[in-house]
Amino acid sequence: MPRALASPTPLRLFLIFSRIGLTSFGGGLSGWLLREFVTDRAWIDEEAFLNGLSLAQALPGVNVTNMAVWIGSDLAGVPGALASVAGIVAPPAVAIVALAAGIERLSGFSATTWALDGAAAAAVGLSASMAITVTRRVPRRPLPWVVLGATFAAVGLLHWPLLPVVVAMGTLSVAAEWRRLGRDR
Repeated sequence: MPRALASPTPLRLFLIFSRIGLTSFGGGLSGWLLREFVTDRAWIDEEAFLNGLSLAQALPGVNVTNMAVWIGSDLAGVPGALASVAGIVAPPAVAIVALAAGIERLSGFSATTWALDGAAAAAVGLSASMAITVTRRVPRRPLPWVVLGATFAAVGLLHWPLLPVVVAMGTLSVAAEWRRLGRDR
């Protein structure tokens, strides 16, 4: 585990989230957050981060905004949460508006397509890295794999509606884990 750098403050959190928001395209943000807060700065341990990511994904709203609230709050209280959300939302929103003003001019250049393709490939790589990290930590029990396979089959192959499938499979998974934890005590 690396040595922790300077302590987290609302300003530092704002700047970190601003940089991540301004340099991330097409997803993969959880990978950047893992690298920034767990690997590089050691402000959060990996298990806590993955628990926070699970919580952020379970709550309504945008996952990265939920993560910004969770990380900011965990590291610097309410001011940290507010600064983190402001950092992940405001600077990228300004940049998007500025880019939209000139996008028609840029779309005629082949370099624009190359740059966007490269950004998309980087986002896929970060998402894959995050998936590998999470997979390494998941206990090797059959039920999670059965739930994963059943969810994929129901939504991806049978084209059943996503919401009822996720609610049913999520309920099954939580109930089974609750039961397993009760037995292990």
